[in-house]
Amino acid sequence: DKVKATATLHEWQTQALASADTSNAVLEGDDAVTNAATATVRLGNICQISDKVPRVSGTQQAVEHAGRGNEMDYQISLKMQELKIDMESIIFGTNQIKATGAAATARNLASILTWIATNDSFDSGGSSPSPIDGTDARNDGTQRAFQESQLKTVLQSCWTEGGKPDTIAAGGFNKQVFSTFTGRSTPTEDAKSKKIVASVDVYEGDFGTQKVMACRNIRTRDVLVLDMDMWALATLRNMKMKDLAVTGDSQRVQILTEYTLEARNEKSSG
Repeated sequence: DKVKATATLHEWQTQALASADTSNAVLEGDDAVTNAATATVRLGNICQISDKVPRVSGTQQAVEHAGRGNEMDYQISLKMQELKIDMESIIFGTNQIKATGAAATARNLASILTWIATNDSFDSGGSSPSPIDGTDARNDGTQRAFQESQLKTVLQSCWTEGGKPDTIAAGGFNKQVFSTFTGRSTPTEDAKSKKIVASVDVYEGDFGTQKVMACRNIRTRDVLVLDMDMWALATLRNMKMKDLAVTGDSQRVQILTEYTLEARNEKSSG
């Protein structure tokens, strides 16, 4: 999802339902008794500034290039794509805690790994962030082989907490491992179309159906189980471009955005 941030500290509130009351029975005609309100939890994340600055010499602007016209326009297009890759890698592929910054220190947002804690699965030595507010990084456990039993445990934990994960993201290696899980351990061949199918793009288990995607920009050691409705990109300043002052025989343009991650309910993911 995409939302608008209004300050460098972007804040939101999370709401949980009260636990089930199995003794909820009232007398006929009895007076109503007010139930205690379930308090919300106020959370926040820091807006981080990221940019790219292409620079093109006067000569490169003047000469004709094979396959493209204006060199600066071409470089701007490249740098915009690179900036989006940086943003995705920062949000999904780092174990970065939030930092308010200082005069000589840039602000940092808290990445997704510092928010997910309730439905974690580690080997020995691993531990979840605590508190779950973007101020503490996770401790990585001893690396192990990715197994379907681990995925099932996390999916059940998400379901127990009320989550409905719809996406599973893995790096290239673990995406290939995923394609060997139960029900898809052997490639199939369609002789008529001359096509071999050896991948899994959808996982349908006891707790719902998830889209399985290979992601270049998460850490190779991680597999993320995400309820995408419970995460949002909050933008304080949309990606914009401005010309920088000319200091010599070249032209420079700054492409800049200010953004953060909104974790609406980490219990829905794992």
